[in-house]
Amino acid sequence: MKLALIQCAVSPNKEKNLEKACALIKEAAQNGANLVCLPECFNAPYGVNYFNQYAESIPGCTSDLLSKNAKENNVYLIGGTFPEKDDGKLFNTCLAYGPDGKLLAKHRKIHLFDIDIPGKITFKESDALAPGNSLTTFSIGKWKIGLGICYDIRFPLMANIYAEKGCNLLVYPGAFNMTTGPAHWELLQRARAVDNQLYVATISPARDEAASYHAWGHSTLVNPWGSIVATTDEKETIVYGDIDAAQVVEVREQIPIQHQKRTDLYHIEYKPFDS
Repeated sequence: MKLALIQCAVSPNKEKNLEKACALIKEAAQNGANLVCLPECFNAPYGVNYFNQYAESIPGCTSDLLSKNAKENNVYLIGGTFPEKDDGKLFNTCLAYGPDGKLLAKHRKIHLFDIDIPGKITFKESDALAPGNSLTTFSIGKWKIGLGICYDIRFPLMANIYAEKGCNLLVYPGAFNMTTGPAHWELLQRARAVDNQLYVATISPARDEAASYHAWGHSTLVNPWGSIVATTDEKETIVYGDIDAAQVVEVREQIPIQHQKRTDLYHIEYKPFDS
């Protein structure tokens, strides 16, 4: 399967952001991508002060557009994230659609980005957002995909559970910043890939120096061996990468950690969730 990771620039103009996303989805499809992925907050600026201003219900303008573009371009589409308004709460939500335009999965960001690094960055998503309460997987042929959003990647047990549920690809739309990005963005992706012997794809917005929040960029695809398949810098672009389900099987057979766990000493407990 050929992945396209769309690292698009995002402005305060939602209509222009959506127009750009549509154009880049079409370009990715024309270049042979089967699975197209958008970044976190692709239709609006990222920031606590923006979430309520740009929030939508589902179905709504953005979700309808994602469905339409998946169908028109005959691709699987992971629609990045956008602020969702539901029952008086706001969520950071990711939707996935099939080539028929039907909804395959809906993931709400589980772990909210609340950090304080003195002199560098303070951010508190929980001032505006509510957390999701469910893990999310869906299947495309041989591929079982686990969804996470940005800060979710820092929680290895979440990825472990996805691997236990049979996932061979994890996708994280995210927008790491200029403090945590250089330090941890690539490290976390490679760690989750090696820990669970699967592919990891991350999709960031392009960096806008004029924005209040500066995204690190560097959308990346990592293979089950922990090697980088494809990546980029901070500019607007589309990152392409091929993935092979046989490589996941091969790595898991060569180093069979899934079968070597000491479940007599430790195991993971989790709530049942739809897959």
